[in-house]
Amino acid sequence: MEIGKVSESVLKRTILKPLSVKREEVIHGPGIGEDCCVLKFPSEDLIVMSTDPITGTTKEIGKLAVHVTANDIASSGATLVGILLTILLPKGFLEEDLKIIMQDVNEVCTSLNVQVLGGHTEVTGAVNQPIVSVTGIGRATDASLAMSCNLDPGDDLVMTKWAGIEGTGIIALEKESELRGQVKQSLIEEAKKFTSFISVVEDSAAAIKHGVKAMHDITEGGVYGALWEMASSAKVGFEVQLDHIPIKRETIEICEFYGINPYQLISSGALLIGTLDGPGLVKALEEAGIHSAHIGKVTSGNQRLIISDQIRQTLKPPQSDELYKVIK
Repeated sequence: MEIGKVSESVLKRTILKPLSVKREEVIHGPGIGEDCCVLKFPSEDLIVMSTDPITGTTKEIGKLAVHVTANDIASSGATLVGILLTILLPKGFLEEDLKIIMQDVNEVCTSLNVQVLGGHTEVTGAVNQPIVSVTGIGRATDASLAMSCNLDPGDDLVMTKWAGIEGTGIIALEKESELRGQVKQSLIEEAKKFTSFISVVEDSAAAIKHGVKAMHDITEGGVYGALWEMASSAKVGFEVQLDHIPIKRETIEICEFYGINPYQLISSGALLIGTLDGPGLVKALEEAGIHSAHIGKVTSGNQRLIISDQIRQTLKPPQSDELYKVIK
């Protein structure tokens, strides 16, 4: 496709046609000549919004883009209603590949009952690979909100799923030929499936049902980054046991091969939770079929400690995600 906004025919057959979700809150959705969407919520509802681009990979970018924004909304305690979708494509990008992106977007939206509200699709010389950015609009109540700033000293910290799962999946998909012969093929195949774990919508719903104070999805910067961000938001410290942080063997081996830290690797699909009852929450999550672990405790002051073999190390502020050392 040539530089510029995509044509009306491409917009109709490739962007709009695959979209199948319609929600009652949406009064006006996407269409030719419409630059805005209109939603109507009950007056007591809160509106929760978040936005995120996908820049670190091109594999399954449509799925990742929706999941990442859905995770942000869910981890605040809100329900995602709809998304605004911006797609920037390099010159020469094939319409067939755009169709795959939109099919992936619709697949995830259908699974989450989320409507595409509008957006923009353009071919531009400003990018050399496709960029997909999603803005999510959700609804919540005062009672359901679980913002990071709600953490208090004495709260337990619980983590769902495993460290580095998204980054492991991306590396396995993007660098399979490089990994082949260095790690077992069966391990690579398992790691490629990790991108199927990247939603925290069910995690957050189960956590809210049990009762939580704060939630934060673990994205760029990995577990260490999420811990730091959550503590910064609430102006607290923490003590976390390193060997309590759940991690998959596939992540360990792939990270060892590349010499990267799995605890600083993007981990969409994992959720960090602050609660008054860590063991009880872990039990409730396990009953819901969600793996989790009680990894530490919130403390007063600003000391942020990772404890390993009784050695207490002060966590440093997060740097660039380890994924970018592999995917450049």
